[in-house]
Amino acid sequence: MNNSFAVRREVMQHIEKFMLDNMNNYLKSIDTIWQPSDFLPDSTSGNFFEEVKELRESAKGLSYDLLAVLIGDTITEEALPTYESWLTMVEGVSKDEEGGWMKWVRHWTSEENRHGDLLNKYLYLSGRVNMRQLEVSTQYLLADGFDIGTDQDPYRNFIYTSFQELATNISHRRVASLAKRDGDTLLSKMCGVIASDEARHARAYKDFISEIIKVDPNEVLLAFEDMMRKKIVMPAHFLRELGKKAGETFTHFADAAQRLGVYTSVDYVDILKQLINDWEIEGLRSLNDAGEKARDYLMKLPDRLSRIAERMKNPTLEYQFKWIHAM
Repeated sequence: MNNSFAVRREVMQHIEKFMLDNMNNYLKSIDTIWQPSDFLPDSTSGNFFEEVKELRESAKGLSYDLLAVLIGDTITEEALPTYESWLTMVEGVSKDEEGGWMKWVRHWTSEENRHGDLLNKYLYLSGRVNMRQLEVSTQYLLADGFDIGTDQDPYRNFIYTSFQELATNISHRRVASLAKRDGDTLLSKMCGVIASDEARHARAYKDFISEIIKVDPNEVLLAFEDMMRKKIVMPAHFLRELGKKAGETFTHFADAAQRLGVYTSVDYVDILKQLINDWEIEGLRSLNDAGEKARDYLMKLPDRLSRIAERMKNPTLEYQFKWIHAM
């Protein structure tokens, strides 16, 4: 890394005011935002068991692949402690509990925490899931952590989160559509509101990078190039089931998502194009030689990846997940 972490810290301090001034544009008031109980059967109601029965009937129509993807998404959301601890280690995230970047990390975490809570309770009530196997996979994912190639660099981390929040928005949005197709309107609503959260969070991280580009464009381009050369890995890339090696189950989860069209190699390219456009990479001026080379690489990359995506065949291997209860 050409710039020292000291420069990164200065830049993070520089855009901290922008973040604090705009937090309300990216995060919603805790007093008014939705909570999991808004969508789930009310256990204090006399109609609770009837509502649970309706939920279970609707869940019966979900396809095997859709249920597998939903479970994988849920486990990914449940591994939130890993993502929070990772963000607190980013260079320039001060440990000031009263404000600054730590305020962002805690408030972002508090919104994200609702996602796993909601989906986990839905799956428990659905009657279609071996919850112990799901819980084992969740604990494994938390224990195994992840290696996303960002180190403590805020530039790489915010590039990663920009990409990842866009990816999760797509995934939850598509699951919502497929759930509606399969007759589960409740699940469709759940995934729809989660997708909306992810869209707001993606906008935040993209805007953070936009602000950084204004003061340190060359280093942002080098970080962006480095992340794309390594490839953006999903946060659940170490996903496994009981008796499996780290990452072994993720491949099958990703195959199911590709088969359904929930998240595909084409989506990966489209997200890259969106980031290049949103950050106005092509129009950046006054770059040094390294920055120019990084931009050239990034501008050519979508076409190269599109050609690869066109040649990829849809995975057909069927896999029996331990998570899914045999009906």
